[in-house]
Amino acid sequence: MSILVSWLTTTVALLIGDRLLSGVFVGGIVPALVAALVLGVVNVTVKPILFVLTLPINLLTLGLFTFVLDAMMLGLVAWLAPGFAVSSLLSALGLAIIVAIVHALAVVIFGDRKRRS
Repeated sequence: MSILVSWLTTTVALLIGDRLLSGVFVGGIVPALVAALVLGVVNVTVKPILFVLTLPINLLTLGLFTFVLDAMMLGLVAWLAPGFAVSSLLSALGLAIIVAIVHALAVVIFGDRKRRS
């Protein structure tokens, strides 16, 4: 899946989360695009460091703590990106699950080039 498709998929997931979750606010398409871009940058820079630091608890929870880590990244993005807000960790956790589901659907629809070759 290309970077552009991943970015647009994250944008759609954030907009879906805005509609489904009362604790998530996205101010429109442009703030969703900005938040998705910031989320991509945070996931490339900050998340790997925190993943390594939380590896023991991630192993104990059989990887489920990854959703909590994703929720924390969404909280950081809500702090950094204007027009995007998450009111609680539970709302961010729900949004993280929605983002994961939408990305999984996008991989099914658009395919994953890495696995084809």
